[in-house]
This record gives sequence, structure tokens and C-alpha cells, in this order.
Amino acid sequence: MATSPAPRPAADKGTYVREMFAQIAPRYDAANRVLTAGMDERWRKRAIALLSPPRGGSVLDLCCGTGDVVFHLLRTDPTLRVTGIDFCAPMLEGARTRARREARGPAEFVEGDVMAPPFAENTFDGATMGFSLRNVVDIDQVLREILRVLRPGARFVNLDVSKARNRLWKRLFDLYFYRVVPCVGGIVGGSRAAYSYLPNSLTHHPNADELRERFTRAGFQQAGYERLMGGSIAIHYGTKA
Repeated sequence: MATSPAPRPAADKGTYVREMFAQIAPRYDAANRVLTAGMDERWRKRAIALLSPPRGGSVLDLCCGTGDVVFHLLRTDPTLRVTGIDFCAPMLEGARTRARREARGPAEFVEGDVMAPPFAENTFDGATMGFSLRNVVDIDQVLREILRVLRPGARFVNLDVSKARNRLWKRLFDLYFYRVVPCVGGIVGGSRAAYSYLPNSLTHHPNADELRERFTRAGFQQAGYERLMGGSIAIHYGTKA
């Protein structure tokens, strides 16, 4: 088991994460495909199926990065109007470049912080987040903000790594996540330090049951989750009343 670093002060974490993603932005997509053997594409499809947004609806993708979830949403339903928000300008540059060849419908990318998204209450018919919630400074605040910008009846779906219950599976996953990912990420993604931080960000993240409770405390109704890959991946969801 890898030894995790001490938690960073909240004031420093946001700056560190922004700079880290800026550094790996040019090779981020390639690294993701290699590190997951392409399975991340299937996980995103499942998350979007659970979101089930209405045709012609508006969807917010938080911490959108280079736009993977945004483009999956538009491939699923080109009538959607999708907005991606991220605080890392180089990631957004990558998303806008990809949009010219991949967007199958209206896609807008906004630079902003998911701790205080610049949108009015009751704006969106659905919201998504992929592999990012464990990187935010304050999970509870982000969940409350997502709830605020959703319309009544809209759902939020969060896809991320999680902590498997099965000890053998967890041991195997930890070996890969904490040992292999930094090595391969350093080669393909260009920064061993970044791909060491990303696995360690799971160490202080709530387990699947605890995160479901955080959804409920934030005000989401019918909060739940699905486990994938033996529980090492989880899709959490909740609905605004």
C-alpha cells in the first residue's frame, strides 16, 4: 500500500489542482485511454444512461476538463444543450479544440469554479461530473451549488473511483492505482507527480456509502449509487425535489 501524503490546506488545494491539470492537459486524453484500457468510455456511457436527461434539455458538466462527458452527452442526444465548466484554462482550450470536430450539438465551455458556478438557480435539466469530485476543496459546498442550479426533478450523476468492499479486489486495485498509475501516467501523461497525486486523492475521499449520505445531507432526494469494476468505480446520483 502506498503511503499517502498529508492533506493539503484547503487554501492551497485549489491552486495546486488547477496548476497540476494545466501541466498534464496536452496529454490528458491519451493518458486516460491508456490507464483505463478504454474502459472509461463505457463508464461514462453508463453514467449518462443514469442521468437520462430530457430531449432538448440543458445539462451542466462540472469539472469538464477536455470535454469527454460533454461529447458523450451530445453523441447520445444531439438535441441537448450542454455547458461544461472548469477552472483550468488549458483544459478548456483542449475542450474547445475537440468541439470543432467532435461536438454533435450545442456545446459551451465556461471558465469558472464549481465551488461557486456562475449560473442562476433552476437553470439546468441535469448535471454530471466525471472523476473530479475528490479533487474539490469542499464536497458539501459543491453538492449544494449543484442542487441550486438544477431545476426541480433534475438529476445529478457523479462518476468517480471509489473504495472497493472486497479486500482482494481492493488490494489488486490499490496495487494498480497507487503503483502502476504513477509510472504509466508519468510516461504517457508527462508528469509522475500529477499521476501520484490523483490516486492519493482517493485516500481522503468518502467511501461510497458516506458519499451517498453527503448527497442526502446536501438536499438530494433518492440518492444512491451503482458499483462498477468490483466497487473500485462508483456512479452516484440524486434528484432535486
